[in-house]
Amino acid sequence: MTIKRIWHGWTTPENGDVYENLLRDEIFPGIEARGIRGLRGIELLRRELDDSTAFITIMTFDSLDNVIDFMGDDYARSYVPDAAQKVLQRYDDFSSHYEVTESRRYD
Repeated sequence: MTIKRIWHGWTTPENGDVYENLLRDEIFPGIEARGIRGLRGIELLRRELDDSTAFITIMTFDSLDNVIDFMGDDYARSYVPDAAQKVLQRYDDFSSHYEVTESRRYD
């Protein structure tokens, strides 16, 4: 059973690039360096709004047990390092977890 861990955060438009670079250069590599069993990937979505820049991260895990390996027993809690908190206007305190029941690719 594949699990998608979905989280939302928002910055000011001025901090959009700052936050995206922080994710690419520090946060994602730091997560990858932990060698978390069952972590299959991280996707980053970005959307410019009138007064903010919205981000969604989607992490793919083999199972909920792997999410618990990443976050511990309080696995729904968001992972927002201090450096990210400094540039985010607001963010989800908790991530949502969805079981993938079907996936189709059209390449």
